[in-house]
Formats: sequence, C-alpha cells, structure tokens
Amino acid sequence: MGKELSVNKLIVGCRKGNVLYQEMLYKHFYGYALSICRLYTYSNEDAVSILNDSFLKVFSAIQKRSFNDSVPFKNWLRRILINTAIDYHRKNIKHINHLEIEKAELLQVNVEAVSSLTAEDILKLLDQLPKLHRIVFNLFEIQGYNHNEIAKKLNIGTSTSRVFLTRAKKKLRMLINENF
Repeated sequence: MGKELSVNKLIVGCRKGNVLYQEMLYKHFYGYALSICRLYTYSNEDAVSILNDSFLKVFSAIQKRSFNDSVPFKNWLRRILINTAIDYHRKNIKHINHLEIEKAELLQVNVEAVSSLTAEDILKLLDQLPKLHRIVFNLFEIQGYNHNEIAKKLNIGTSTSRVFLTRAKKKLRMLINENF
C-alpha cells in the first residue's frame, strides 16, 4: 500500500507539471517499462526509444487529466507501452508479408533445457524471430491478447496472427533444440 500511495503522490505532482515528480515516476517504473519494451524490439536502443515515447504520452495524459485514477497505474502504463511499441513497428515497417498457412510440424523440446533458460537466453531466442512473429508471440503468450485483438492492432488477418504464432513457436522450439 505504501508503494501505491507514493505512486499516487507522484501522479499528483506530475499533474501539476512538476518535472521532479515526472523524473521520479520515470525512474520508479523504468525497469518494468524497459522489460516490456524490450520484448517488442531487437535492441536496447529501440526499447529505450519506445519507453521514452511512452512516457511522453503518459505525462501528457496525466496533465490533461486523461488518466483515470480508478485504473491501476501500472496496467495503464503497460497498455501505453505495448501500443507505443506497435506504433513504432508500424512506423518503421517497409511492408508486411502475408504468409500462407503451412502444416505445423510437431517438434519435441527438451524440458530440462527450457527450465534452465535465463531471461537473457530467452531474449536472445526472441531476437532470432522475424519481427511480426515476435510481436504476435509476445502479444499472445506474454500479454494475453487473443488473435482477434492482435489482428486489429497489427492490421493483419486473424488467421495470419495464428500462422505467425505457430511459426514463432516452431522456430523457438528449433532454436532451443539447437542451442540448449
């Protein structure tokens, strides 16, 4: 409860446009926000760029009083981070390849290898996925979006979302088997 109270105080300070409170809010959520942004990019530099763009939106929304206090701040921030990452992807994409559905092969994964993976290992594996496969995998498996929601966010078909998820999982299984 003490943490939530301090976050509320920081938000009140941000509403008043106090730069010190903005800096403290930024630092308080930096690690959490960066971990989310990093899931959607291939580099820490791009993740920090998304994070900074997100916080500009956060501070603007707080000052305009568009932030609803009834929603937990962390959940609201997460939504902004994910949407900003998707916007960043849209802005930087040259074209989207729509792929046909292929038969999925059943690959066995070494369970012991999976349980011994570190966060760094997982990020390295995710870095080897094609961009859209990675985004769909993160939205579906980590953030809990369904295929209809993903399709709307990324302007792709629902079946394309399913294909990208299937291919991402297949590639991850193959990479785990090869490297671990």
